[in-house]
Amino acid sequence: MIDLLIFYIHFFVAVYAFTKNWQDSGFRQGFLSVGLILLIFSIGWAITGTLAYAVWPKAWNTVYFTNDTLALILLIIPESFFFYHFFFKDSDEIAQRSDE
Repeated sequence: MIDLLIFYIHFFVAVYAFTKNWQDSGFRQGFLSVGLILLIFSIGWAITGTLAYAVWPKAWNTVYFTNDTLALILLIIPESFFFYHFFFKDSDEIAQRSDE
């Protein structure tokens, strides 16, 4: 259940990044931003998955929390900082400049 929520968050971030970059720089930049998100997600999940399987025993797995859930939670923490700086921060600075 938590896994699905994290996947939805990634989906909505990808849609936002595509739409923002498509409107600002064109169709190609929208697809490049989605590709960057997919690349970071797949590599990050491989790394955090290895760490999660190393520290989380299989006996502790439940229906709601598994090794993959731990890996995705470990992944979303650094990804949130990355996504903020590359996709969300620009619109905040533009809004502040237009107010001045």
